[in-house]
Amino acid sequence: MQQKDLNRVRASVLQQCGSKVKIQLDRGRNKVDIQEGVIQNAYPSVFTILIDDERDENPPQLLSFSYTDIITRDIRMKLC
Repeated sequence: MQQKDLNRVRASVLQQCGSKVKIQLDRGRNKVDIQEGVIQNAYPSVFTILIDDERDENPPQLLSFSYTDIITRDIRMKLC
């Protein structure tokens, strides 16, 4: 992993703040969660996504991820 890759991912996430995304979380052992949310903020080391699933009775969740999670493919994001 190089610094330019990290900077490119950081700039891409910062540009898409406020956008609705679909995220695929790799939980290990062939477990995958797929959720939709909105990118809330982008900080120097992490970014946050607000998951608000109206059909479930769960309260909204604020999840944080590092930019290296995208590079290592622990999570995958796609614009909705």
